Amino acid sequence: MSTLLGDYEFDLPEDLIAQRPLPQREDSRMMVVDRAGGTIAHRHFAELPEFVRPKELLVLNDTRVLPARRFSDDGAIEFLFLEQVSELSWKCLVKPGRKMRVGAVVLLNGIRGWVEKIFEEGERLVRFERAIDPYRGGQIPLPPYLNRAADAEDAARYQTVYASVPGAVAAPTAGLHFTPEILERLPHTFVTLHVGTGTFRPVQSETIEEHRMHAERYAITEEAASAINAAEHLLAVGTTSVRVLEAAARPNDGRLVAQEGATDIFIYPPYQFRAVDRLLTNFHLPRSTLLMLISAFAGRELILRAYTEAVRERYRFYSYGDCMLIL
Repeated sequence: MSTLLGDYEFDLPEDLIAQRPLPQREDSRMMVVDRAGGTIAHRHFAELPEFVRPKELLVLNDTRVLPARRFSDDGAIEFLFLEQVSELSWKCLVKPGRKMRVGAVVLLNGIRGWVEKIFEEGERLVRFERAIDPYRGGQIPLPPYLNRAADAEDAARYQTVYASVPGAVAAPTAGLHFTPEILERLPHTFVTLHVGTGTFRPVQSETIEEHRMHAERYAITEEAASAINAAEHLLAVGTTSVRVLEAAARPNDGRLVAQEGATDIFIYPPYQFRAVDRLLTNFHLPRSTLLMLISAFAGRELILRAYTEAVRERYRFYSYGDCMLIL
């Protein structure tokens, strides 16, 4: 077990970062990591149904990514709309920040807005003179490591096929591999966690316990809670589903009740899981909170060994990359 940031590092050649999705969602490779035996196998995502056990339930995150990336009318300021604070005010990320000091004025669709506040993490509170729809004409906000604007392909492929509850600024990427046909074959239910920019926020502190997660909104319906409590095993699809389940599970027995809320849960070794039995996830950034979460789930040494093998076998990394099934 380690809580030192440098112990969650690995070398990743830049050409292994997937810039585009594969032609077919289900064509991704799937590394299978067995925690009990410490073994690693190489399969394909289309084979996932072979690994699902009797009375096992897949739990997926049905959040939908908003077209939250916008530009001011003169093109000088880039906005990422994060949260509506009041009828006229929005919390945003802006670029370049030096042009958006308190009092700075911009036009968006001809509507005047001005910066009222700068938050500790750099977000701006922008108030508009009348109500706006910040998403009209906006773009899907791709992860910063792709270094490009979204296009028509991304508008379709940077959403899961079951995305239904708008509210995220990043996709729950482990779900991007599913097709309707594969999902139909598997017992499943949905929870919602609106993925925020905190998923890309780097850990700055050398001791990871000092890192603080941004809170993200989640919801569990009565139907989902009932299905989850009735299942003998839970296979979480993605780290966002893990965070919902672990944040909401009762400490004494791991059961859930229907609820809505926000969670800033940060899962890292030696966290003891209450709800999740197995996990499907993509390959994550070095030193990221997501790498720490799966290290808590499978053990840091096994995960780093698996990542070394993934690099050697030239797996595709990050949002549009391949996946890992942890048994």
